[in-house]
Amino acid sequence: MQDERSSIGDPHVSEQQSSPFHAIKAIDYTVIFVRDMTAMRGFYEDILRFPLIRELSPNWIEFRVGGNTLALAKPSRTADDAPIPGGSAALQMAFKVLPAQVDQCADELVRLGFALLSPPTNQPFGHRTLFFRDPDGNLLEIYADI
Repeated sequence: MQDERSSIGDPHVSEQQSSPFHAIKAIDYTVIFVRDMTAMRGFYEDILRFPLIRELSPNWIEFRVGGNTLALAKPSRTADDAPIPGGSAALQMAFKVLPAQVDQCADELVRLGFALLSPPTNQPFGHRTLFFRDPDGNLLEIYADI
């Protein structure tokens, strides 16, 4: 039997055969490990208005975002990780909208009392962007192709 490592770089071996990870075609769900579940649930449900899919427990809540699932979970629900330290973002997420909606989202966030890190801005790489934080301090972006 041939050693699989010897086929790496062999032009006769297709990429699909070289790694089973080539079968991955999409991100199905994302989990945010939260410090304050009440504040985070309120933000994603009431402010961003993501539809609630299900609540498996008080420590695991799922929302629909387009064709994906965004879950909020307390650390150690699925792994025994330490809590995320205060003052540090765990992630950055970008949500795509139409160009006019970037400004509408900014106006709504300001109306609801949320600080913008960066107001709607046309970027040289072809996006109109808006940056802000969720209650746990994660960096969020709303953007549109322009």
